[in-house]
Amino acid sequence: MVKVLVSSCLLGCKVRYDGNELNVESAEFHRFIEDNEVVSFCPETAGGLATPRVPAEICGGGGTAVIEGNAKVMGKDGSNVTDAFVHGANLALAMCQREGISTAILTQGSPSCGSVQIYNGRFEGKKVAGEGVTSAVLRQAGIKVVSQFEASDLMLQSHKRRDQD
Repeated sequence: MVKVLVSSCLLGCKVRYDGNELNVESAEFHRFIEDNEVVSFCPETAGGLATPRVPAEICGGGGTAVIEGNAKVMGKDGSNVTDAFVHGANLALAMCQREGISTAILTQGSPSCGSVQIYNGRFEGKKVAGEGVTSAVLRQAGIKVVSQFEASDLMLQSHKRRDQD
């Protein structure tokens, strides 16, 4: 059993920008969640953003560029929400450090949580390779970040560790 940080929206919490949850239909994901200790966290709401909220995308790069001050997280209405995203990411890191968490399952595509893909920053509904702000902050601290679609990989790793013990 491992302790893992999981995006709250993947666990049924209605915290997404549109006020909904994100239903995960993967049996492997649900088995992993049931077999491990889960810490639910939404970096966007923790960072002070309301639910529902204006959709946001990273403009000018990915999560690392945001952290370095070379890109911004902008709302579709033109609002700059960079500070809230960075604050939420730092709170996620603090939670992981406090709880001894070394793995996070975060929502793919999100400007906070995307681990391999984010939206292109032009509000066109198109995804590009990249990572969100929270994923970047956690990875820089050595925390493994995967999406909800990679839970089966985590299950295999978890079983291998148990077999070795």
